[in-house]
Amino acid sequence: MQCPKCGADLPEGSESCPACGEPAPGASAGPTITSGSGATRGRVVYAGFWLRAVAYLLDSFILGVPLNMALEPILKDNRVVTLQDLTRFYTSGTRQGTAFLLLLLMANWLYLASFESSAWQATPGKKILHLMVTDLAGQRLSFVRASARYLGKIVSALTLGIGFLFAGFTRRKQALHDILAGCLVVRKI
Repeated sequence: MQCPKCGADLPEGSESCPACGEPAPGASAGPTITSGSGATRGRVVYAGFWLRAVAYLLDSFILGVPLNMALEPILKDNRVVTLQDLTRFYTSGTRQGTAFLLLLLMANWLYLASFESSAWQATPGKKILHLMVTDLAGQRLSFVRASARYLGKIVSALTLGIGFLFAGFTRRKQALHDILAGCLVVRKI
C-alpha cells in the first residue's frame, strides 16, 4: 500500500505514513479536535513532555526578550547585574522586588492564558510546533479555564517539578496542571 499524499510505501498495519505523517487509508481516526462550530480540524496526537518542553523554551524566549528590554532600567537602578543579584532582588522582601516578581508572574499569566484561550489555542511557541491546548472534548478553552491551567502550573512546580513530568507517563500525556484543569495538549498532524 502507498501513502495517498507522498507515495511512500506504508508498512502493513501502520496508522500513518512514516515519511509525511498522513493517516493511512482505513486507519482509525484517533483523537480529533474541533472548532467552536463543531467542524473537525484534523487528526491529532497527544503532545509529550519533550515537545512541550521545547515549546516552553520558545515561549520563554519570545516573552523574555521584550520583558527584559522593558524592565532593564528597573534592574539597573537596583544594581542587578548577575543572576545572583537577580535572585537577591527577588527574595529581598522589598516593595520593588515583590512588585517586580508579581509583574513577571502577571505578564506570564496573561501571555499564556490569553494565547491558549484565543482562536490559535496555543502560545506562539506551541503554534510553531503545531501544538494546541484543548479541553477534554477537543474544544477551545475559556480564559477562565486557561487561567486555572496556569495556576495549576504552580501546583506542578510545588511538587518539585514532578507534576510537569506526568506528561511523559500519563495515557493522554497530561501534566498535573492539565489534569487539574481538565485540558489536553495535542499536536495536529
